[in-house]
This record gives sequence, C-alpha cells and structure tokens, in this order.
Amino acid sequence: MIKVEDLHRHFGGFRAVDGASIEIATGSITGLIGPNGAGKSTLFNVIAGVLPPTSGRVTMDGEDITGLPPHALFHKGLLRTFQIAHEFSSMTVRENLMMVPGGQSGETLWNAWFGRGRIAAEERALAAKADEVLEFLTIDHLADERAGNLSGGQKKLLELGRTMMVDAKIVFLDEVGAGVNRTLLNTIGDAIVRLNQERGYTFCLIEHDMDFIARLCDPVIVMAEGKVLAQGKADEIMSNEAVIEAYLGTGLKNKVAGGAT
Repeated sequence: MIKVEDLHRHFGGFRAVDGASIEIATGSITGLIGPNGAGKSTLFNVIAGVLPPTSGRVTMDGEDITGLPPHALFHKGLLRTFQIAHEFSSMTVRENLMMVPGGQSGETLWNAWFGRGRIAAEERALAAKADEVLEFLTIDHLADERAGNLSGGQKKLLELGRTMMVDAKIVFLDEVGAGVNRTLLNTIGDAIVRLNQERGYTFCLIEHDMDFIARLCDPVIVMAEGKVLAQGKADEIMSNEAVIEAYLGTGLKNKVAGGAT
C-alpha cells in the first residue's frame, strides 16, 4: 500500500531521515522501532504530509503522494495519530468523534440557516456512528465525558476511534503505548488487531514496548541514524546483534523484559 523510496529529510546539516526505503503491505500491521533520534517520527511526518521531504518519493497504491498536505491524504484514507493526543478538551468524547468526517452540511452558512433539518439528520447519524465506535473500543461509558478529563490511555483510544469515523485505509500510530498502563495498552492492542482482521485496516506503528510489537507486528522495521537498519519478524529482530548495538548498549532484550522505555 505504501512505498517509500530513498527518502531524505534534512534540517540544515542534520539528516533526520537519510535515504530510508520501506514498504508497507496492504493488510499488515508493520512495526517501526529504533532508538530515540533514529528518525521514526520524522519519517511518519513526511509520509503523512506534515513535513515535505528534502528528496525521495512516497507512493500509495501506486499513486505518487509525495508532499501532499495532510488534508489531501486524509481524503485518500491515510491517517496518523501523535505521541501526544490532540483532543478537543472542552468537548465530549462523542462530540470529538462527530467532528471528524469532512463535508458536513452544517459547515456552510447557507445550510446553517436553511438546511437545519438536513443538519439534524446528519448529526443523529454521526452520533449513532460515534456510539458504535465507542462501544467497539469499550469506552462507551465515557461518551458524555469531557475529552480533557480522560486518562492518557483513554485519549489514545479516542484517537484510534477518530480513524474509525471515516474510511481509513492505513493508519500511522506514533507511540500509542506512551504513558499508557498495561491494561489499557492491551485494550488498545486488541482494538488494533480487530480493526485489522475485521475491517481490513492497514497499520504502521512506532513503539518502544517490544512485547507489544512482538504481539502485533509482522514485519518489524528497524531504523537507526535516519536509515533502515534491518527488517524481519520480531523474534529475528530481537536476536539481531546490529539492532541490539543500535540501542546504544541498553540492549533490546532488556526492552523486551522491561516493557516501554
């Protein structure tokens, strides 16, 4: 679904992404790991249109999407989440989900005055879909809670729920487990697997918790110093000495034993 060819993103003399090439297969859950500063989030930002590349090419289903802005990629079904959740804190959880779909009738002044019946019907349908999403994610009891009052893990579930309000093809998840307790992380993992298996979502996720990566991801891609260092199944990656060395002596096996770092 996604093909990245010889991608570079430089910040002055610093090469955050330095000739990375990856492929993300349709229907896969691909893991992207590497030490801090490896270029993982920058690679996500370039693919998702948040940053333009210095050079290189990104295609989606064979179409060149290099440098397209996030809103254009959104309409093509490419979505991403961030390390820190970006909720509308003063709105309810349900309202946060209802905000997602574009082209709503209430967005135009004319319809606000003369199309109130249509707007009301759309809002009822959106509210019903939002409630279905919240039930799927097992947080339907929080539908009327202000999003700003949610825990970190609940906000990550809400971000995942946003992707379910539109016809997402591929979702990039940036450190979905950061600051999340083990119980909620398992809930998030279950939701990702169900979305992949039942609804055909393709995922690519950055994560430091190798137990979580091993449970969900095949293949796993390793980045270091802006380049792709290795790719393979989780057990192969965890026994790769070059990968362990890339973690600057902390040891990948310690990450497996200790969880997120």
